[in-house]
Amino acid sequence: MIAISALSACGSGGGSSGTGKTLHVLVSANTIYPEQQRAWFTDVSARFKRETGATLTFETFATPNDELTKIQTSVLSGQGPDVYSLGTTFTPTAYATGAFLVLGRADWDTIGGRDKFLPATLGISGPDRDHEVGVPFTTRPFVMAYNKDLLAAAGIDKPADSWDGLLAQAKRVTTGGTYGLAVGYGDSFDPWKFVWAMSLQAGNPLVDKGRARLDDATTMKAYQTYLGWIATDHVVDPAAVGWKNAQALAAFGAGKAAFVPMVSATSKVSLDKSAVAGRYGYTIMPTIPPGATALPAGGVGAASILSGDNLVVARYTRNKDLALALIKMLTSQDLQENYYRTFGEMPTNAQAAASLRGDPALAAMVESASRSVATPFTGAWSQIQLALVNVVVQSVPSVSTGRVDSAALRSLLGQAQSSAQAALDKAK
Repeated sequence: MIAISALSACGSGGGSSGTGKTLHVLVSANTIYPEQQRAWFTDVSARFKRETGATLTFETFATPNDELTKIQTSVLSGQGPDVYSLGTTFTPTAYATGAFLVLGRADWDTIGGRDKFLPATLGISGPDRDHEVGVPFTTRPFVMAYNKDLLAAAGIDKPADSWDGLLAQAKRVTTGGTYGLAVGYGDSFDPWKFVWAMSLQAGNPLVDKGRARLDDATTMKAYQTYLGWIATDHVVDPAAVGWKNAQALAAFGAGKAAFVPMVSATSKVSLDKSAVAGRYGYTIMPTIPPGATALPAGGVGAASILSGDNLVVARYTRNKDLALALIKMLTSQDLQENYYRTFGEMPTNAQAAASLRGDPALAAMVESASRSVATPFTGAWSQIQLALVNVVVQSVPSVSTGRVDSAALRSLLGQAQSSAQAALDKAK
């Protein structure tokens, strides 16, 4: 079980102010550490009960589509979870509904003030400082893990800084049952992040002044690169076509792959208990787009999306004070430090983050965080994100046969472009 110490004067009520009341919370299901998450639910609920007298219940969602559906149904019905833990890229969608509490100064003061948080983590709390709905809960800059022994055996000094260079290194390492890359093609959370990064690095931001650019040649190249790793380059285990991220991480942890891109500090908890413990490292992901040896004019060297989770409060809640009390508790220094030790999620609490700065294993995360770029703050982004993932889902049949069907891919991108532009037009 997770040890969570008592917090004095938690929230605006305290004591028995919540006796007889129930606060409902929606969070993402943790597929990498499910048992630890269940224990965390139990311990947080017990702590909240001690501090407020209220009962805390948790509900989980499994995919981004589930997340979006829950937001939409709750908004339409005016009932549902009191507090949502949403990915940062879904915060604009939550804001656009108008169904979530816009945090005023008194609200920020109740949860401990804006100064309690790392400034960068507030970057996607709202369109501007006066219209914020999201309270930073975790920050999750993405990096790439690499197997030091496998690279050394292949004569590779350090991971490449370009996607083409990474592919070349992956080919050198791939042999027998060992592959260059471990990637979860069946996971619904990460495929779009690769495409977004490669496109932005090539000078195409996907959304530009209200116009979608998903059918751009740079995006086509990004998909061909990402899908090609498994289909035609053969640097990924063929079984990975159906893998979730946890399976890709497990393959890397078993020493079966040289690189696993798009991981966060959450991976450290598992890898430190794996066969590669002490023999792996982290580095920022390539920032030079496919087909290039240097960042092109107009390209943005994004190392990661500005990623993490925000806590938002539903405007329909009848328990605003309890909701803010919970958020204050979840973003306290001790609980944030405990959450990092359990799940590897980087804290947003400034004091908790400061306590981790001496860990050399986190150096790549710190650098990636400083080079992260926010996704567009538009209510259409969640639908654009789902459209990007759908291209991968629809490409799986051809990828499974060992080819990337360019004609079919071009058609899918045309459909994604139409869907994205319609969402942007509706969001205006």
